[in-house]
Amino acid sequence: MTKSRTRTETDDLIAGLDAADSLPGARELRELSYELLGDVSSVVDVGCGAGRAVAELTDRGVEAVGVDPDERMIAIARTRWPHADFRRADAYALPLPDHSTQGCRADKVFHELADPARALAEARRVLVPGGRVVLVGQDWDTLVIDSDDPSFTRAIVQARADLVTAPRAARAYRNLLLDAGFEDVEVEIRTAVLTGPETLPLLVGLAEASADRGRADDWIAGQRARAERDRLFLALPMFVASATSPYRTVPTSTPA
Repeated sequence: MTKSRTRTETDDLIAGLDAADSLPGARELRELSYELLGDVSSVVDVGCGAGRAVAELTDRGVEAVGVDPDERMIAIARTRWPHADFRRADAYALPLPDHSTQGCRADKVFHELADPARALAEARRVLVPGGRVVLVGQDWDTLVIDSDDPSFTRAIVQARADLVTAPRAARAYRNLLLDAGFEDVEVEIRTAVLTGPETLPLLVGLAEASADRGRADDWIAGQRARAERDRLFLALPMFVASATSPYRTVPTSTPA
């Protein structure tokens, strides 16, 4: 699903995911994804990361399976949530039989996929007819930041987006789901407005993707000054798509 990571890269990713889980509105967004799954008794969480959503679904009485291609990520998830079910696998070969789960969820995953259509075909394979799929993620080109240098702000947003495999996957959710044969496709956007101290590290990390270090340093200094005056502003739109697997089935085969 993604290129292999070093131990340090995985640890950095976990720290980033933990930070994202603590942002204002993060819990509400997860809750929305569970509601959109509907009254399901089983769910596969694709790209489960450190496993928080799988644990929360399990605590709700759902038979939840978390899958992630990163062995260390799975090990940490099992340590944190020993009562939950985690398996090493990727989005293109889920470790489930055909038509065996009622829900499929992927949160902040599709921007990492080189072939999202293939991942949705696999989701459709494991879903029962009438099963639900929910996708959550950000469009990396639609970060809204207040600054005194808007042209450089646009440049660093683009530079960060260029580091992502599929930075505009979220805006394509609807078409991807329709092309994969899903029905009842709906998309909504929940925007997180971040102005507190947790915003500054996100902005600093964004600027550090720029090759123009001098201008980046000036931009970061400007954001630090804003932080001291309580004038930071970052709006982060999160795209949430949901759909239903068609009641008619198509021939499939379980991957080896």
